[in-house]
Amino acid sequence: MQTMYSWFRRHPMVADAAWAALLFLLCALVIAVNWDNGQLAFALMVSTVVLCSMLVIRRSRPDLAVWVGIGTGLVQVACGSRVNVADFALLLLAYTAAAFAHVWTSRAALIAGLAAGPLAWLRFYGAHASPNPPPGRPDNHVWIDVIMSVVFSTPFLLCWVLGRLTRIRRAYYVQLEDRAARLERERDAQAKIAVAAERARIARELHDVVAHNVSVMIVQADGASFVMDSSPEQARQALATIAGTGRQALEEMRRLLGLLRSADSGGEYLPQPGVEQLPDLLDQVRNAGLPVVFEVEGEPRELPRGVELTAYRIVQEALTNARKHGGPRAAARVRIRFDDRGVDVLIEDDGRGATAQLARDGGQDGFGHGLIGMRERVGMVGGTLNVGPGSNGGFRIDARLPLKPTRGKRPEPAPVPPPESAPEPAATPDPALAPHLPRA
Repeated sequence: MQTMYSWFRRHPMVADAAWAALLFLLCALVIAVNWDNGQLAFALMVSTVVLCSMLVIRRSRPDLAVWVGIGTGLVQVACGSRVNVADFALLLLAYTAAAFAHVWTSRAALIAGLAAGPLAWLRFYGAHASPNPPPGRPDNHVWIDVIMSVVFSTPFLLCWVLGRLTRIRRAYYVQLEDRAARLERERDAQAKIAVAAERARIARELHDVVAHNVSVMIVQADGASFVMDSSPEQARQALATIAGTGRQALEEMRRLLGLLRSADSGGEYLPQPGVEQLPDLLDQVRNAGLPVVFEVEGEPRELPRGVELTAYRIVQEALTNARKHGGPRAAARVRIRFDDRGVDVLIEDDGRGATAQLARDGGQDGFGHGLIGMRERVGMVGGTLNVGPGSNGGFRIDARLPLKPTRGKRPEPAPVPPPESAPEPAATPDPALAPHLPRA
């Protein structure tokens, strides 16, 4: 039964033809009874054929079927042909007009349905329908005519309302399908955007980790090879620094690769670095041969994790660039300043290498992906980034990062002031080794 119902749903014209054939058979029985009256039988036959034909095409040509049905009803009233079984098709055409036809056809069908009751009653059954009304008929027949006219129009009105509800429901389903399709497209687009953003974030993390740690390892390796014969102890300490830097890089690489694993695969990874890890980073940079002055201004406060990571990566990338391009005797200064509205991260160097050339070019990103990554990170937290020449002729990076409302105070990071004269590497065993260390 379900298979047959589904088949008729897919072939509506066949279902309409079956109903039209059934109605035609019923009308044929009525015509056979009135066969002696040739004029009446002919009128019934014509109206039956026309109305049953309109039932067949009511879905494919709803406007044509409705207007032909209205015309057939008017002809019946004008010719005085009494209502027959085929006129039940007019009820179905009223439903068709409201459910499938255009707006003006639907309105015309509603008006015709409301007028069908009074016309049929007054034409065939009312007090004026017969010139000789039966004795005892009340003279005040107006209320009877009104009530019976309403009764005769009610089926047409109900069919039209049912068709209207069908149209509304169908439009609602179409709207739901369109909304579901639109939401699916938006979901796919958002998924692609999220994947691209995640890839960009991981790429920035990989660049920062690899560029910094590998450059430190290269500098230490070159210095160790330079003093291998003359100072084996310094060479061993340089190799120890290389090993420690490599372990740190390996730990961060494991954390980044863990981001690529599925959420339910388990496993804990190291937390992302923040401002508290800056002293360790500065010690590592000093060990690589770049003197760094670290200053903290204002009262340290708790930072959002995204701001902390951004500040750490900006300092890391700026010091890496200063070490690679600042020249053999460059020095740097890092200042973290807290206030009520945000935190400023300032990194300056007095180098004269590629970093100075970058400053003269207006801070363009043509030297690599470092400044591009800085701008993206600062933009993600709603901050601003300014790059350009420094006060000492080197390169200057100034980042303004906004803060959320204070939720608590964080212990002030221990500043690591350099010597007052010329900053030297804090953790280098022998200061004489620093000038001989080549730049990465």
